Amino acid sequence: MTTSSVMSSLSFRQLQYVVAVADAGQISAAARELYVSQSAVTMAVQEVERQLRAELFVRGPRGVVLSPAGRAFLPKARRILQLMDDATLVATSDTDLRGNIQVGVTYTVMAYFVPHHLQRLRAMFPQVEISWLELDRPEVEDLLHSGHLDLGLVLTSNIRRRELDHETLVHSRRRLWHAPGHALGDLPEVRLTDVAEHPYVQLTVDEADYTTRSYWGGLSPRVLLETSSIEAVRSIVANGDGVAILSDMVYRPWSLEGKKVDTVVLRDPVPDMRIGLAWHRAVSFTPAMTALREYFRGQFDTADQRP
Repeated sequence: MTTSSVMSSLSFRQLQYVVAVADAGQISAAARELYVSQSAVTMAVQEVERQLRAELFVRGPRGVVLSPAGRAFLPKARRILQLMDDATLVATSDTDLRGNIQVGVTYTVMAYFVPHHLQRLRAMFPQVEISWLELDRPEVEDLLHSGHLDLGLVLTSNIRRRELDHETLVHSRRRLWHAPGHALGDLPEVRLTDVAEHPYVQLTVDEADYTTRSYWGGLSPRVLLETSSIEAVRSIVANGDGVAILSDMVYRPWSLEGKKVDTVVLRDPVPDMRIGLAWHRAVSFTPAMTALREYFRGQFDTADQRP
């Protein structure tokens, strides 16, 4: 089989997963970025390597690095993905659709979810004016109820008003964050009873403190401090002064000071963070609102959402 025929037989998703692994340096980290399972990424990489009859990555205890074959393959994969993305935007853009949409967005969703989609939405719907309003969850719900917002992009697990409908787009797993060398990182499995023995950094933004209380049951974390800043949590954890349980969507492996943050999956059940759209049950969707909802539905494969 020629190189060109192999490349044509690979899927967009397989190439996307290979590039994500190359960028992240870890299969687990790539899975977090893609909102898919680690096994899905592993299988995609293995299938690409099987078709190419070459190893793209050299596996090590701390992650993967590109092999010589991988370094030659990566620029071509990036180019193909860019061309496919450009072609998709041209093919799916709707220059006739017009309208205005008011979307309320909670803080975490605005910071870690919305920016990736802004350019694509402008390209696909150039005549649709989308106003993104950063608000807390009660404000979003109140304005949806009063009709001053068309849609909310929120943590759907936090919604309280019964008259609101919602659709979850992404499930982002919560893991324990700890510094390299922390005692919890050496345990064969980590439970909440283990975490309770160590200082805990409690995030408060987007009601994270409320969510934490919901799954600790009869236990209580030893709260070192509370903060609304995810970067503060990241730095304190990386310094080894405390641990935290937060979602993969907000995870980054390095603090602002350049120190590493490691993660581990807890043995006890911890709910995923769920991100999605909300609207008033009585609202009539305009064509622009429907287009926005369909765009987000198309971005996430519900079969692969859970990392």
